[in-house]
Amino acid sequence: TEDEIIVFEREMKEFWTKLKSIYGTEQINQTLALRDSCKESIKALSEKWSKKLKEGDLMIDKIQEYSNEILQQSQRVSENQEHFTEIKTNLNQEEEQKKNLTDSIQELKEELMKKKEIISSKNKATKERVERLCKSRVLFEEQLGLEIRRIHNEQLQFIFRHIDHKDPDKPYVFTLSINEQGDYEVTSCTPPLDCIAEFQLKVRETNNFSAFVANIRKAFTALSYK
Repeated sequence: TEDEIIVFEREMKEFWTKLKSIYGTEQINQTLALRDSCKESIKALSEKWSKKLKEGDLMIDKIQEYSNEILQQSQRVSENQEHFTEIKTNLNQEEEQKKNLTDSIQELKEELMKKKEIISSKNKATKERVERLCKSRVLFEEQLGLEIRRIHNEQLQFIFRHIDHKDPDKPYVFTLSINEQGDYEVTSCTPPLDCIAEFQLKVRETNNFSAFVANIRKAFTALSYK
């Protein structure tokens, strides 16, 4: 209330009057000056430490920011390292697959070369055998009344005449080839002979081709009398 305030002010004036009378005005002024100086020093220190605290907070924020950035970079490095490891693994697998493919291609090339050599050797042997058969044509024609013709696929056609005494010009024909195993193989026979398989097996065992042709002619001759 106003009365209390008036009383308080009056008591304060009485207090300062008594204080001045006890210590004197000069001492009071020195005390006040010291108080003000202390206040200023405390204020300066407060402002200084407040500034330092703010700088410390900023530094802490910067450190936290740098820490977060370093953590992100570490994560990216880790991810890149994993990606690099994956790429390296894929490259190693592709390199191994490439090597395996190269080895397979080389094996296929070598196998193909061997097959070509085998086929070439068989073809050469077949041609040589056909040539020998053709060279024997004159002998067969003179002695057996036989005509030999070379037809498609390196086959030889053997045509016998003068077998049927009723029809000397009637042809008795069988066709011969060399199979993949290099053996003689009768591919057709007109008229058919039941014993042709037996003759074929025997010529494969003995390689006596003249006897083979002669036996077929005998079989045709015997068939003509039936």
